[in-house]
Amino acid sequence: MHKIFILVFLLINSALILPQESNQKSLAITVYNGDLGVVKDVRSLDLSKGKSRVSITDVAQNIIPATVHIKFDGEVIEQNYQYDLVSLDKILQKYIDKDIQLYSETNEIIEGKLLSGNSAQVVLQKKEGGITMLPDLTKYRFNVNTLPENFITKPTLIWDLNSNKSGNQDVEITYQSRGLSWQAEYVGVLNETDTKLDLKAWVSLNNNSGASYKNASLKLVAGDLNLIQENRQPMYEMPVMTKGVESDRQFVEQSFFEYHIYDLQRQTSLNNNEKKQISLFETSDIPVTKKYLYTNKSNYYYYGNNNNNNKINVVIEFENKAEYGLGMPFPKGVIRMNKSDGKSIEFIGEDMIEHTPKNEKLKLKIGDAFDIVAEEIQKENKRITDKLYEQEYEIKFRNRKEQDVVIEVERFLGLNWEILNSNIKYDKKDAQNVIFQVPVKADKETTLNFKIRYTY
Repeated sequence: MHKIFILVFLLINSALILPQESNQKSLAITVYNGDLGVVKDVRSLDLSKGKSRVSITDVAQNIIPATVHIKFDGEVIEQNYQYDLVSLDKILQKYIDKDIQLYSETNEIIEGKLLSGNSAQVVLQKKEGGITMLPDLTKYRFNVNTLPENFITKPTLIWDLNSNKSGNQDVEITYQSRGLSWQAEYVGVLNETDTKLDLKAWVSLNNNSGASYKNASLKLVAGDLNLIQENRQPMYEMPVMTKGVESDRQFVEQSFFEYHIYDLQRQTSLNNNEKKQISLFETSDIPVTKKYLYTNKSNYYYYGNNNNNNKINVVIEFENKAEYGLGMPFPKGVIRMNKSDGKSIEFIGEDMIEHTPKNEKLKLKIGDAFDIVAEEIQKENKRITDKLYEQEYEIKFRNRKEQDVVIEVERFLGLNWEILNSNIKYDKKDAQNVIFQVPVKADKETTLNFKIRYTY
């Protein structure tokens, strides 16, 4: 691959900003689910008493400037964030209507006034007249006299300070940044009889903030924050949290406001443009219930049902309880389910879970049953009066498996209904839903019949 080499000769009065010498004493990162992180950076700076200018590099390129907060023995007069980083295209744009030189691989020199240009092609006006157009710059290098003003090599925070004393001080810098996010990833393995589950949880961290964080303390916040699009207020150091769950896991979970914080019990490094996975927890032999579910919710019409999606969902349920090695809030994420056949492990489906508190039941749709068929028809749709309708349904379930099954039929009926008759007992789940438990023997068929009356 050809490379474009830039030769930049800097004059003494070049406008590069020189950073203040600093010693980073501690670094803490708090990462939220939704593309947001809070950085707390403590550095030792040698400050002069009175007014001075200080600049700090190695901050996130995607920093939210309005959230920057600095804490030291003194006051901040002015604060700036500079992010106009040096690049070939930016230098060329600054040299429009100025003279530049190009050197070929054979040291041929092409000079002229730059009319337009980027890293791929340039247009020059020659001193002796005429126009030179170079559509391919892979065999050329550039030479300019000075670096344009206000360019920097790293994102830089600059402060005009008024310090109350001279000497080294611990200066605490806090800011928010985009480009930091995390999500939970779960991997489950069902046993051969679909009665027990082994579950492994991972935290997947993404750092696209434009900075690397070495040996940082890490906290993850699970929950849905209300964030406005503009005029974000700074998020300062978090208050003391309640006591968390004690365990030998890498993360200790703690309650905080209406959210949950997962505190990594060691330091870690997050490199820019890196995805890192850290173990959250692992447990085995969780009791599970396997269900076959048939529902009409996605195909409901106000005056009846037109269910042409006759699929039987396969659902796995388990409870998030301490007695099963769980009992901690589950962050939002994808659970990928596998199953062992005694010899190997195969992938069988996945589902997304929302933030789930402890002691709650998790229901995962794994897929659709292959060997169970549903056939539904509406046998009657009768208008008795302007405010009275009757509908009758027949649903045939054919079980082509080698074992008996029970199909849970969850029926969304809407409002103002009454079931006039049914050949299988039902339970009223709530004002709009009923549930039938339909047993179907191996390689047999069972028919569910019911009639509904609606009053409007």
